[in-house]
Amino acid sequence: MSFTRSRDERMLGGVLGGLAKSLGWSATRTRVAYVLLSILSAAFPGIAVYIVLWIVVPEEPLTITPA
Repeated sequence: MSFTRSRDERMLGGVLGGLAKSLGWSATRTRVAYVLLSILSAAFPGIAVYIVLWIVVPEEPLTITPA
């Protein structure tokens, strides 16, 4: 499974939801860990990395379920 931005587990761009999904982790725990890591590294690198990933990582394909 490749890393894509999540369509259903998103707060902003779906980056961390997609990362959690691709690793099989909880989206909430992934977000908390990312925020803590960003704060401990003076916040800016975490925000910059998130923005770059938001731009670079493609969104997961839209799946249409028949009704």
